[in-house]
Amino acid sequence: MLTRPLLLLSCALVWTPAFASEPITDCEPEPNARPICTFTNPEDMVSLPGDQAILIGEYGASAEEHSGGLVVFELDSEVRRTVYRGGESEATAEAGWGDPSCTTPPSKAFNSHGIDLVRRDDGRLQLLVVQHGGREAIELFEVLGGGTDWRVEWRGCVPAPANASLNDVAALPNGDFYTTQMAPIEPPLDLSKGMPTHVTGHAFAWSQADAAFRKIEGTDGSMPNGIATSPDGRYIYMNASAESSLRKVEVATGRELGRVSVGTPDNLSWSPDGRLLVASLGDDFDAEDFVSCVSITHGACRIPFEIVAVDPDSMTLLGTVYESKGTPMGAGTVGLQVGRELFIGSFKGDRILRVALGED
Repeated sequence: MLTRPLLLLSCALVWTPAFASEPITDCEPEPNARPICTFTNPEDMVSLPGDQAILIGEYGASAEEHSGGLVVFELDSEVRRTVYRGGESEATAEAGWGDPSCTTPPSKAFNSHGIDLVRRDDGRLQLLVVQHGGREAIELFEVLGGGTDWRVEWRGCVPAPANASLNDVAALPNGDFYTTQMAPIEPPLDLSKGMPTHVTGHAFAWSQADAAFRKIEGTDGSMPNGIATSPDGRYIYMNASAESSLRKVEVATGRELGRVSVGTPDNLSWSPDGRLLVASLGDDFDAEDFVSCVSITHGACRIPFEIVAVDPDSMTLLGTVYESKGTPMGAGTVGLQVGRELFIGSFKGDRILRVALGED
């Protein structure tokens, strides 16, 4: 789950900044959108049972001195608590939680990216995290607690396929999951001349029974990004950032069942009423804007974005849920609806955005 920007970071691409615009350093609200400026690169998020808190993955820089983490944010009090950092766990892997070959927790370089939450068939709550620091893998955590009192315990992992830089993950109750490869790790993409027009990756399915990945046919694309699954696992919905498209694919056959144009899409989430919410950086996204955002050391990025709704059956756009011209936060990577509010994260910056939605 990364926008193209995040991919650039994870693939360690070489850029020479052409300019550096000023970051947003104040934390002032706009009419229906209020920034909460206590985060570090809150790239993806999920709602926790009971809707009293959300869990946020903070994107790091794949280095021990600047690692990512997992954060619980309490909605009423707006208290932020870090519940996991790499190198802090002495847990051992548990059977039935990932690949048996993965036996040790992440290192201090833990760098969380796309995340997803699922209630397993055994009733336990499982968080899946794409992470790049120390190893390229899907990390598996058990989420324990309730209300606003939550904690996570590492239970296992699934190492990524060879040479695959993963982006996002979509979980199933039986322990299986789907994930996107945005690009190869080597050779790294060179985006200095613009976005690629060739195929850079695809989606994978991973089976707990076989402890193995397989490519999902019909998903070859240019910079595959956010991914979501239908509740029964029959279909996936996959963004391709460099193609500005969202497609629906039948997993068993690879048959494409629909496609809709969304400008530079990033992460996907399900709304309470069954719509897909897509974070979009728009058709006019500029690499120089990305470079400017990567270079900021405080405040927030100014890249305009919108959160759009898509009908997952007809694969048609239903309209814009929220639009930002760049303030009070830009570069939105995920829109998560909880009740009549929308919570928005970003790949770069010190804040999330809390948006009050109007009545239906």
